[in-house]
Amino acid sequence: MKIQIINGPNLNLLGQREPGIYGSESFDAYLEQGELIDKMQQAGFFEPCDGIVLNAGAYTHTSVALHDCIRSLRCPVIEVHISNVHQREPFRHHSFLSAACKGVICGFGLDSYRLAIEALLK
Repeated sequence: MKIQIINGPNLNLLGQREPGIYGSESFDAYLEQGELIDKMQQAGFFEPCDGIVLNAGAYTHTSVALHDCIRSLRCPVIEVHISNVHQREPFRHHSFLSAACKGVICGFGLDSYRLAIEALLK
């Protein structure tokens, strides 16, 4: 099974940015990095994969373009967040992406990625 992992802005700063919320481990130490809409379309159409794990970062709460992109894909997308966004600022409680995704996993640190991959494998 081919699964694409795609990260949004600021996730390159994991381990340095707000370690009390996001932890002290860098994402490079955990998984590879990716891009957004172009990468998703590539994975969904041109180099088809079986699923996408997407952490869109702050774009989760602002991007109708990402919502539309996800709806257009031929493979399922799992939305992930390292922190529990519902324990954070009120503007983070709404996701423009959730309605377009197969599922949402949040609050389990970097294990959110593993849980999303396990969901896609089932």
